[in-house]
Amino acid sequence: MPPTDPLAWKTLDRQVAYTCPGFDVVNESVQLPDGTETEYDYLSEPESVCILPFTPDDDVVCIEEWRQAVSRINRGLPAGGIEPDDDDLEAAARRELAEETGHEADRLEPLMTVEPANGIADAVLHFFVAHDCRPTADQQLDHNESIRVTQLGFDEVLEAVRSGEIRDGRAVLALSYYQLFDAGEYER
Repeated sequence: MPPTDPLAWKTLDRQVAYTCPGFDVVNESVQLPDGTETEYDYLSEPESVCILPFTPDDDVVCIEEWRQAVSRINRGLPAGGIEPDDDDLEAAARRELAEETGHEADRLEPLMTVEPANGIADAVLHFFVAHDCRPTADQQLDHNESIRVTQLGFDEVLEAVRSGEIRDGRAVLALSYYQLFDAGEYER
């Protein structure tokens, strides 16, 4: 059913302009509310998960990974796309945590779902808090991943966000939402 809000755009045509592993660039011909017809391009990617993992000692399991787009090592949190074999979002979060860090969590709780850049992408990101994470296996990295696992105290991670050392948007959102809702709602 087409949207009926007077702010809604009408999609006249849609095509994938470019595709590569991980995302597509979509081009749409649209009609704006005033009747003007124009083109609109956006990034389309599968839904993904981001995990804020705590050890039994309340340290945060972080990752350090090279990010080519910004030409530097990025400190962040385990995250990745949902895959067809994932039974649900929690299964995807558990898989990503294990693949990127070699850790397993005793318990996962959903934290928040956001559209981190809905002006330019259709991305949907599901955040989880993972409790009592322990290393149980080796990392199972994708061919284009090189990840170093580190642990930091929660206050150290927050200070790294405050100082700008952690600039990864997913990590900043996860920690910010956790702080926002941490009034006893999520136990560490």
